[in-house]
Amino acid sequence: MIAFGPVPSRRLGRSLGVNNIPPKVCTYSCVYCQVGRTKQMQIERTAFYEPQRVLQEVADKVESSRKQGEPIDYLTFVPDGEPTLDVNLGREIELLRSLDIKLAIITNSSLISRQDVRDELMGLDWVSLKVDAVQEESWRKVNRPHGRLQLSAILQGMREFAASFSGTLVTETMLVRGLNDTDDHARQLAEFLAELRPAAAYLSIPVRPPAEEWVQVPAEETINRFYQIVSDGADHVEYLIGYEGNAFAFTGNAAEDILSITAVHPMREEAVDEFLAQADADWSLIDTLINEGKLLALDYEGHKFYLRRLGVRRGAMEQ
Repeated sequence: MIAFGPVPSRRLGRSLGVNNIPPKVCTYSCVYCQVGRTKQMQIERTAFYEPQRVLQEVADKVESSRKQGEPIDYLTFVPDGEPTLDVNLGREIELLRSLDIKLAIITNSSLISRQDVRDELMGLDWVSLKVDAVQEESWRKVNRPHGRLQLSAILQGMREFAASFSGTLVTETMLVRGLNDTDDHARQLAEFLAELRPAAAYLSIPVRPPAEEWVQVPAEETINRFYQIVSDGADHVEYLIGYEGNAFAFTGNAAEDILSITAVHPMREEAVDEFLAQADADWSLIDTLINEGKLLALDYEGHKFYLRRLGVRRGAMEQ
């Protein structure tokens, strides 16, 4: 199935997926991949589907969705492999423009050192670049790249793309316990993101069964420290941790609002205090959420932060 959805996405609203790569053809074999181990690892760009077939299947899905009253905000290349391996990607982007819906892609960035790939990505409205590590050893442990890929070239390709791209650029970093979750990793990532200046930098954790059973989620304390360090160097850092609910939506329910917000951003104590005042609630609500195991209080550099516990965020990962 080339077209699927539309599905709700915190980043993209209502997103209709475009699966332009057969599973699981990829440039990486990430230890955390929810699709499983890579069946076919390659870095040569290949034709997989006829561009006209991609257009037709997506157009059919768009039409049926609209008939059912389902809005679509983005058409998103998010296959079970690496979308930039598709040598017809540029042509597919051109064809899908005829549907008059914004276009997005979620890529692992592995081929962005190529000029042709960067040129094709320029035709999109929204691009997500994966940056799991900017340190060679950690990159190889987490992403297990094709042997001919070079991290330095990939990072430079990201810099060049970010400097020219006029659409919305975001990054995503998947944290794996013991592999890329240290303070040093956070500082190096923050420095790199300061160069890219993405509209948002998302931090993720594995929330579905990973390719390797030994993969573990970092502790909440570690995730909070990582967030704080990266935030010192990059603007608009957010968690992307399979949270369920509408981020920052006013529901009229103070508990739901607190849990929604802290699933995206840790809240400092004074921010929580201000929120409770606006919601006409008091700190007993926070105590209840902590006692129920839904909220966690952590200290970091002299401040108390509140974040939603991972144990209640085991939902499906978003696009």
